[in-house]
Formats: sequence, structure tokens, C-alpha cells
Amino acid sequence: MYIVVEGEDPGFDIYVNGRALARNEDAIEKLSLRVGVKPLLEFFSADENSMALLIEEGAGDPDLLKRLPPPQWYSPKDGLATVYALVRALEAEPQQLGTEGELVLSELLEYATVLEKSATRSLRWHLAVSWR
Repeated sequence: MYIVVEGEDPGFDIYVNGRALARNEDAIEKLSLRVGVKPLLEFFSADENSMALLIEEGAGDPDLLKRLPPPQWYSPKDGLATVYALVRALEAEPQQLGTEGELVLSELLEYATVLEKSATRSLRWHLAVSWR
């Protein structure tokens, strides 16, 4: 799972390594619900670029590109509410996600950095996925 920021060039590095988050998405969704925040996958949206990448990777129907709805964009503040709550929960008990708790926490902190910069610049965002 990675962050897409609205616009061609937001003026900062948006790279985040979301592989541990993707591997543990079910557990993270349960944790989100337990701490009372919107799950990360609710910030997912498929834009043409991310869907083209998925199809190129062999995960998807090329005809789907013709029927894609417009991408959904979200406020970075909404994303930060989720990310901060998950960070607090994992800082208190990283073992609740087993051996990957520390890695997930590290990736959430990367997400926080990108979303904080997006908020400062009033740029919207969404999550996308890659199968690589």
C-alpha cells in the first residue's frame, strides 16, 4: 500500500514502504476499529495510473480501466487521525501485531510524515496498492 498525493509533483518525496502494512491489513483494520478510527483501506481509491500498474502486473482486467470512476481524494487530516491512533496503539503494544509490529509502526511513521507534509500544502491523498 502506498500514498498517492494529488497533483503532478507535490514538492516532496511521497515514497512510503507499505509492504508490512499490506501484509497485515486485516489485523490493522481490526486494530483501527478497536481504537475507534477509520481503517486505512477506507482511504483507498483507484486512479488510472495505479490501476494501469496493477493490470501491467497481471492483477486486473484491462477493460476495467474504461469503467473506472473518478479517483476519490481525502483530507490528510482524516488520514492522520487514523495513522496517529494506530501509532499510539502500536507504540504501547507493538507485539499485538506479532513479530511485524515494529515494522508496521515504522511504516505508519512514514505515512505520518507524508500526510503531515500534504496537510501543510493543502494537498489531498488516497491509498493505492501494488502487487509487487
